[in-house]
Amino acid sequence: MSELDLQEFNVGIDLALEAKEYAEAAGNGPVPGVLSDVSEDDGITITRLEVTTEEGSRIMGKMIGHYVTFEVPELRKQDTVLQDRVATKLAQEFAEFLLRIGISKTANVLIVGLGNWNVTPDALGPIVVENALVTRHFFELMPNEVAPGYRNVSAVAPGVLGITGIESSDIVQGIVDRSKPDLIIAIDALASKALERVNTTIQIADTGIHPGSGIGNKRRGITKEILGVPVVAIGVPTVLYASTIVSNSIDLMREHLKKHAAGKAEGFLGLLDSIDENERLQLVREALGPLGHDLLVTPKEIDQFIEDIANIVASGLNAALHEAVDKTNVAAYTH
Repeated sequence: MSELDLQEFNVGIDLALEAKEYAEAAGNGPVPGVLSDVSEDDGITITRLEVTTEEGSRIMGKMIGHYVTFEVPELRKQDTVLQDRVATKLAQEFAEFLLRIGISKTANVLIVGLGNWNVTPDALGPIVVENALVTRHFFELMPNEVAPGYRNVSAVAPGVLGITGIESSDIVQGIVDRSKPDLIIAIDALASKALERVNTTIQIADTGIHPGSGIGNKRRGITKEILGVPVVAIGVPTVLYASTIVSNSIDLMREHLKKHAAGKAEGFLGLLDSIDENERLQLVREALGPLGHDLLVTPKEIDQFIEDIANIVASGLNAALHEAVDKTNVAAYTH
């Protein structure tokens, strides 16, 4: 029997925070060339990462750039007051993020909602577009009647390759060539390696986005290098792999046995300790062999979760992009 190349079973890591955690665990220490700052505000944890060197980029598997991650575990409780606080915090952080990367307050913006509106966990982008405060038509048709405090914003949900037969990047390229935005904001659903981060985490990055990369698809990206316009990506993990859940379960079982079966299960624990993560993932994939692929898993309440998190993102964007939007009542501007 030939030896398996287990590297091919590594799951892509969408979240920069998880890539950092994974790299630190593998290297037993901080990643060189990666700056990190963490703040916490009443249940909202914000991690600001900056990958500054090629070495840090290579180790983490993330491009050089800025990454901001919101973690709000209590979002699962569907507390509307908390949702409004997160949207307000997102608006403030996103406005500062744009200034930090050199985007002016008057820059014309194109919001691109990536994903398949027919598949609930992948419908984040289209739902955000549905709730975005778009104004480009007013600037084009009646520029003298636009009130102060609004900027030129347009939005589109280009669908997915399986529906349109056209790469999302090609559709966006055509729109960019015609409408000439100064900035693209791409919204997409992500895959996570941690169950607790599904539907409770929001990531902002200035490195663009590669549609489908988290689930193994190799597609033409939406990046500044490809489109010629700065691209800020906003992503929310809505799915994770079944194999990741099983791998995490094995880790929990090992820790449980160490605590409650001390001195009685050394042989078994030794066997568990000798199996690394890639081997565990391979065993799970063998169990899923009849399907021919891994399973993507999402909570059964995904319908409500996706509506809630999409409204949070849309509300935050509306307030960040338009100074006239009341940041203390951001939800009033979405459906």
